[in-house]
Amino acid sequence: MSERELREQMAMHGKSMFDRGLTMGSSGNLSVKLPDGYLVTPTNCCLGRLDPEAISRLDSVGNLISGKPPSKEAFLHLAYYGAREQERAVVHLHSTYSVALSCRADLDTDNVLPPVTAYFVMRVGRLPLVPYFAPGDDQLAEAVAKTVRTSRGALLANHGPVIGGRDLDNAVYSIEELEETAKLYWMLQGTSTRFLTSEQVHQLNERFPQ
Repeated sequence: MSERELREQMAMHGKSMFDRGLTMGSSGNLSVKLPDGYLVTPTNCCLGRLDPEAISRLDSVGNLISGKPPSKEAFLHLAYYGAREQERAVVHLHSTYSVALSCRADLDTDNVLPPVTAYFVMRVGRLPLVPYFAPGDDQLAEAVAKTVRTSRGALLANHGPVIGGRDLDNAVYSIEELEETAKLYWMLQGTSTRFLTSEQVHQLNERFPQ
């Protein structure tokens, strides 16, 4: 895709997620990795009203080249790319069910969601919890980079999910699957639930490697 097409794709996905209630206000941010830098959604910007031309263009080390100032959490995206060079896009949301999950005190921090469906395993896989840090804290970037070296996605405590993909479509579909699984998990609370077995998860990972 050309840079113009990528900008338009970011605006399209931002509006789609906003319209469906996956992000609200000026929360959430998207980025795409370019051969010589990054495109990042601007700070204090509603994803439902993204102007493709105003999207921030950063150089390879994060300096603003053009567009509006980038999201306050751009550093989180750059940390992710530094840890997972194969990924070309990153999405971070404050989506309701995932954020609610991130506030629970009884989570398995190594993997916060059980294998509810095959598509969660295929699109997200293991989802570790990153400890809480205040927004903008450099330690958050370090913690995310450390966590995603062994997992495509992570859940930031009392904050929300972040996940990358081979392109923006893939990253968006993955975070949507994550949010839907978090919703299902809450709906199933108090019921006798049949999760996928470890053997079933292994078979999926063998058949659909990430």
